Amino acid sequence: MASYALNEAAVAKARRLIDARQYVLRSTWGDVQPDADAENAFLKSHGWEDYGEWHLGLTEGAGDDTKARYGFVYGNFRRLHRSGLIACQYRAAEWKHKKIELAAHELLQYLDAKSG
Repeated sequence: MASYALNEAAVAKARRLIDARQYVLRSTWGDVQPDADAENAFLKSHGWEDYGEWHLGLTEGAGDDTKARYGFVYGNFRRLHRSGLIACQYRAAEWKHKKIELAAHELLQYLDAKSG
């Protein structure tokens, strides 16, 4: 199983999106989660740094400019999705990636407080 470090840049971006009200409170994550085509299109127009900011996890040992480097996506490259944060928290808890689990939980609490 891969080991992940917390991507602080992604946490900061998620907070900025919440503050800017760039979020979706109700969605089915399986329907809105970016697929490979959406990832490739975003990478082509934005690059690796912006791509990485949409992922709470950084795979330890993976090359920087590879999709394998990034895990735990929380939005659809336009908006943060509450269901995406829930999915990140659940998956991180399931595989005992505690820092990512806690970051997703804290972001979820922040979103819920801000969205009232």
